[in-house]
Amino acid sequence: MPRGTGEGKSGSGPASGGTAPRRPGPLARPGPPILAGMTRGSTLLELLIVLAVAGMVALMALAPIGALHDRLAVDQVAEAIVSAHTRARLVATAERRIAVLTVAADSIVVRVVESAGDTVIRWRGTGPAAEGVTAAGVPRRVFFGPSGITIGVANGSYVLIRGGARRQVIVSRYGRVRVI
Repeated sequence: MPRGTGEGKSGSGPASGGTAPRRPGPLARPGPPILAGMTRGSTLLELLIVLAVAGMVALMALAPIGALHDRLAVDQVAEAIVSAHTRARLVATAERRIAVLTVAADSIVVRVVESAGDTVIRWRGTGPAAEGVTAAGVPRRVFFGPSGITIGVANGSYVLIRGGARRQVIVSRYGRVRVI
């Protein structure tokens, strides 16, 4: 039996001449020294490269977004013209009067003929110019009779353009409207 304090037989205790394992104190940091932790960040050059790549990706995304915005604006104006024709036809049949649809660059107006020289506005909307859309074929007037069929020369077309987006609204002589 070895001499000593009787703490154990391993021989690693203080009586056997070995050193006891030290436990770190509350302020001690495990791992590498403090200065070694600073190498984990990124340099200014790396950040600039990342920002440049992100900027290029954003610029490539802007062109399709602008084209989409143009197409949506042209589609919105085309639908406004189609709904204005439908509204004028419905106003004419509901009131049993002549309805006049006026499509201009700044406004779309539906009027009802009260007497020979008097008209009353039944509906007013914004024109193609409010959306930044150029419209060929305006100003234009279409007359709807009390039966809902157009009077006079009603056939024609509106060409709507903004940026690379283009739509054509075609009106038949009976007042039917289609968009191509």
